[in-house]
Amino acid sequence: MSRSAPTTENAPATAPAPVSFREALLFWLKLGFISFGGPAGQIAIMHQELVERRRWISERRFLHALNYCMVLPGPEAQQLATYIGWLMHRARGGIVAGVLFVLPSLLILIGLSWVYVAFGETPLVAGLFYGIKPAVTAIVVQAAHRIGSRALRNNVLWAIAAASFVAIAGFNLPFPAIVIGAALVGVIGGRLAPDRFRAGGAHGTADKSFGPAVIDDATPRPEHARFAWSRVARVLVVGGLLWLVPMGLLAGALGWQHTLTQMGWFFTKAALLTFGGAYAVLPYVYQGAVAHYGWLTPAQMIDGLALGETTPGPLIMVVAFVGFVGGYVKAVFGPDSLFLAGAVAATLVTWFTFLPSFIFILLGGPLVETTHNDLKFTAPLTAITAAVVGVVLNLALFFGYHVLWPQGLEGGFDLMSALIALGAAVALFRFRANVIHVIAVCAAVGFALRMFMT
Repeated sequence: MSRSAPTTENAPATAPAPVSFREALLFWLKLGFISFGGPAGQIAIMHQELVERRRWISERRFLHALNYCMVLPGPEAQQLATYIGWLMHRARGGIVAGVLFVLPSLLILIGLSWVYVAFGETPLVAGLFYGIKPAVTAIVVQAAHRIGSRALRNNVLWAIAAASFVAIAGFNLPFPAIVIGAALVGVIGGRLAPDRFRAGGAHGTADKSFGPAVIDDATPRPEHARFAWSRVARVLVVGGLLWLVPMGLLAGALGWQHTLTQMGWFFTKAALLTFGGAYAVLPYVYQGAVAHYGWLTPAQMIDGLALGETTPGPLIMVVAFVGFVGGYVKAVFGPDSLFLAGAVAATLVTWFTFLPSFIFILLGGPLVETTHNDLKFTAPLTAITAAVVGVVLNLALFFGYHVLWPQGLEGGFDLMSALIALGAAVALFRFRANVIHVIAVCAAVGFALRMFMT
């Protein structure tokens, strides 16, 4: 990981040996445990390992796949791993890569979620989260800034971001309506003012060479990557059954209004709305999981985001925490099986959240060449990404309110939390500190303050 990448001048002259399925499986398993740092960090790790060091795929083919994944709803880093695994070893390679990208995070979050709900009121855990909550608020503000600096390239996109903020903050419009509205603006704008909607969605073009790769620029597409209607039908049928069978069993055995059934349905919809990354869909998760269903409280939602930030895997894995807390609190299997209820709910939520990502990759992979850099596909994404900025800013204000006024406006201002949030913001914006390091320091400060104040 630490050795420098070869340059064009000293790049190896021959390609590595073909990659066996076992070798790829071991790498994907390793990646699942080291994929910290959010989408940017995860993509950087894959680029360094797969393009620079191992040379399993060329720079151009890597970016080509990444640009496609950026057009899709869902976690782009996990989809990129699925895509590369599929390209190398057919459907089983993609499934293994995508599952192992998520599985370690799921198991870790189930364990941490149990510790949180079972021991969250103890002084140690409560003190740690007292410092973590303000840090998360600063992290979400940074996310809004990061997305905005990349996406808002002109006044039209700024206007879309402002309109989305007003829509969700002032009129409480549901997040799906905002996404659909932004997409329609992008479709129309891509036709009337195409230059205004060319920003966003792409990660540049390849201008480096690290030597010949197993899947190189000129490597012909393998047979399984060629478009065929029979493959399309097979993916649709299998993918549809993988959603319909568990959903049908839940509805038939437990009823449509049961907590687990509603979780499956709700997170299926959430999976189709995650344009722009996890921060974009969090307001929708809040609207449903907190405000509508009452699976967890606003404070617990903030704590779940903190756990998601400090574990490997995509940040959208915070949904596993939401599922665990909801299943545990609702005691869906009775008061004597609370851990089982939480673990099953977390697993179900993860299944319904990530299943569409696999379908998108296996279904659309052969069509990558026809969608890459096509404005009619990227213009709606550009508009949606702009709208996401306004939505995430509203999320930051929501978190800030509950952290700085934990008992409501009548309960007084929490000065210590404000100082922790300010310190975290300075560390993130001024010194570009690592998110995990910021959370760790703030947790220690929060624990010390709680011990001192009590």
